[in-house]
Amino acid sequence: MQIYRLLTGDDTSAFCHKVSEALSKGWVLHGSPSYAYDAANGVMRCAQAVTKEIDGDYSPDMKLGAQ
Repeated sequence: MQIYRLLTGDDTSAFCHKVSEALSKGWVLHGSPSYAYDAANGVMRCAQAVTKEIDGDYSPDMKLGAQ
């Protein structure tokens, strides 16, 4: 089955490392990244969807970051 995560963060190298780590664990980019200004905090924010094929059935109790 395929599972989905949306990675988000400030526009810093930490966000790039978060996405790179997910890719190194078998996650695959899904669609284009998003980039928007967070006026409340005065920063640019990024988002990238990723998916991964896993064995078993989905459960809302899954820790997606641990997959």
